Amino acid sequence: MSDTPGTSAGTGAEDYEHPISHEDFRQLGYKMIDAIVDYRSNIEKHPVRSEVAPGYLAEKLPESAPTQPEGLDAILSDVQTHIMPGITHWQHPSFFSWYPANSSYPALLGDMLSSALGVVGFAWIGSPAATELETVTLDWLARFLRLPNAFLSTGTTGGGGVIQGTASEAALVALLAARARALDGRDPGADGPRLVAYTTDQAHSCVKKACAVAGIQHLRLLPTSAERGWALDPATLEAAMTADEGHGLMPFFLTTLIGTTSSAAVDPVAELAAVARRHGAWVHVDAAYAGVFACLPDQHDLYFQGLEGVDSFSTNPHKGMLVTFDCSALWVQNSFWLRTALSLEPQFQFAGLRHAAEHLDYKDWQVPLGRRFRALKLWFVLRMYGTERLQAYLRHHLDMAKALAQLVEADPAFDIIATPRFGLVCFAPRGASEEESTALLERVNASGRTFMVHTRLGGRHVWRLAVGGVHTQWRHVEEVWALVQKVVGGGEA
Repeated sequence: MSDTPGTSAGTGAEDYEHPISHEDFRQLGYKMIDAIVDYRSNIEKHPVRSEVAPGYLAEKLPESAPTQPEGLDAILSDVQTHIMPGITHWQHPSFFSWYPANSSYPALLGDMLSSALGVVGFAWIGSPAATELETVTLDWLARFLRLPNAFLSTGTTGGGGVIQGTASEAALVALLAARARALDGRDPGADGPRLVAYTTDQAHSCVKKACAVAGIQHLRLLPTSAERGWALDPATLEAAMTADEGHGLMPFFLTTLIGTTSSAAVDPVAELAAVARRHGAWVHVDAAYAGVFACLPDQHDLYFQGLEGVDSFSTNPHKGMLVTFDCSALWVQNSFWLRTALSLEPQFQFAGLRHAAEHLDYKDWQVPLGRRFRALKLWFVLRMYGTERLQAYLRHHLDMAKALAQLVEADPAFDIIATPRFGLVCFAPRGASEEESTALLERVNASGRTFMVHTRLGGRHVWRLAVGGVHTQWRHVEEVWALVQKVVGGGEA
């Protein structure tokens, strides 16, 4: 048997040989890049929304995995034949549904490198660069968004940023930190059931789920109205917190909203934060979609005032800032309560660790232990676009949404239902019943030329057109608006 390095001389075990060598991967990588570019450059040839029926794929694939290696050509052929029909094309320029989930080439490159490095950055020692690049990059992003200095890792309050998977995870983590602070020095068994969380009836369902996961028994979904632009009235919050305290309960957590899912409504954060502080509650800002627009000075001045008075703030670069899903940024003004809630240190994880008092472990800032090197793709985007090009990209979407809103307002067949903000325009066919409105929207979507979803505002069936696709240009918005006008006017899609 050979004595050369890498063999198994004297062990009785043969070396394992992978089916793809380094050089094989180089060639396959070229082919995969070609396939990706071909897909992205020809994406408009696909219908935006998948039209397959549930369960379609199991009938087309074998019952069991192959026993022998298969080649990339065969797999890519199956992607075209079986997978693509079941894809709703989120990167299509006429995808106007939900909110965007933009993926750019720089982000793809960063994600590729992250996968190649394959690190699990739960602790600093797991890969120091993974932890430290995340800290630096989130400081970059915080400055770009003009967040208060207290959210920087270099601030004096113990604050900083961390990448979560989604805004739902960010909301849960913030709630857990708030619970730790509220119960500090108290009996969790006696006082835990008294805790009350607050948000609005426009909040994402993640707030309700966070309360369920954390065992919070009281959640107040406070009412909003069209008269206040679907934003929460501080007087409503004050009355709710005062009433709960009068019944022996403890207000501890408020989720305020900048850019709601339904209508992009914006809460008066400064006034709500002042109310919450008077009652001792943690204030979390969920700006999952809209937060990235804070980099634009006029949008910051309009919608992002009062952040100095909040405890945590989250936004998703994977929505509007061209970073491939998943990448949700969460900042806290003081990480102590986050670490108090989530820090567990089994000895096997830190045996022999040097610099124990000097490092930051992001496992203590999240629910899972393991974490990917997600900062790379954000770092790539910030560097390969630069802040000015990112601002221009977001301004482009604002301008298109504003122009679309003007077209809708000028057409007597439609009503604008909510004030257009950021990239979202909410409208409805004038005089249509819910059944008629639902049928008309389905005809638009069934054309394959676009995809939109509806919401409900004030009991009305409302169409949402969210401008923000990575490849979207004004001609795509014009084409979809012409399609909408034609269908509502009685024409064929």
